Amino acid sequence: MGFIDAHVHVWTPVTDHYPLASGFKKADMKPPSFTPEELFKHSRPAGVDRINLIQMSYYGFDNSYMLDMINSYKGVFVGTAIVDPLGTKPDAAMAALPKEKIRAFRILPAQSKQPVEKWLQPPGFARMFAAGAKNNQAMSCLINPDALPELDRMCKQFPDTPVIIDHLCRIGANGKIEDRDVDALCAMAKYPRVMVKVGAFYALGKKKAPYTDLAPLIKKVVHAFTVKRCMWESDCPFQVVEGHKYQDSIDLVRKHLDFLSDDDKNWLLRRTAEDFFFKK
Repeated sequence: MGFIDAHVHVWTPVTDHYPLASGFKKADMKPPSFTPEELFKHSRPAGVDRINLIQMSYYGFDNSYMLDMINSYKGVFVGTAIVDPLGTKPDAAMAALPKEKIRAFRILPAQSKQPVEKWLQPPGFARMFAAGAKNNQAMSCLINPDALPELDRMCKQFPDTPVIIDHLCRIGANGKIEDRDVDALCAMAKYPRVMVKVGAFYALGKKKAPYTDLAPLIKKVVHAFTVKRCMWESDCPFQVVEGHKYQDSIDLVRKHLDFLSDDDKNWLLRRTAEDFFFKK
């Protein structure tokens, strides 16, 4: 046991103390509440005792709620924050957050206001990649395969920057797992500091437990990156919102991927995330 979930969102209905960002309203919060205590009802029975929180979009660039939860549950949470890459000094905004608690920063093409083939060209992203290399903080990329060429360019320019690709690069989100997309993701393994989150199974392929249709994709990714650069994630609570079970996500790795040894499973479910997110 002692597993680590590399990707979870939490939020609170207490919007007077933690106001929503411009453009969001309470009706957008689905479910209306997903606090740490509500999360633990799913994660603890599955043997998960440490978690990397992902800043929820409802709060925009205000990471206060996530930071408060990290402080309230010491040793349980670390975080992936969001800063404005189009701001004047996104690297300064990164430095203002405690790096022992914030281990990564989420980036995605929509932030850039550019076509996907140019999504990392605004100069703020270069500042962020440089700061990530200096502080050993990852760029956590919420992307589809069409965003990989531009990420490849930045990884070549900033080879010392840790990079995490979320949700298996969303391959199979449209129901089809294309070989060209798998090959493009696996090609990123040539950069030693690129890691992959293996999860969000509810949203990929057939989107039905026990998710064994995803086994060939996972096998290729793990073979390319090795288990020491792959980490399991649930993307909780969204799989629960979609009617899936948290336990089914972790059980795909624990029980259904027969190409993984027990040591492989230990890396995928704990040690990779532990080494990056929790070791000082």
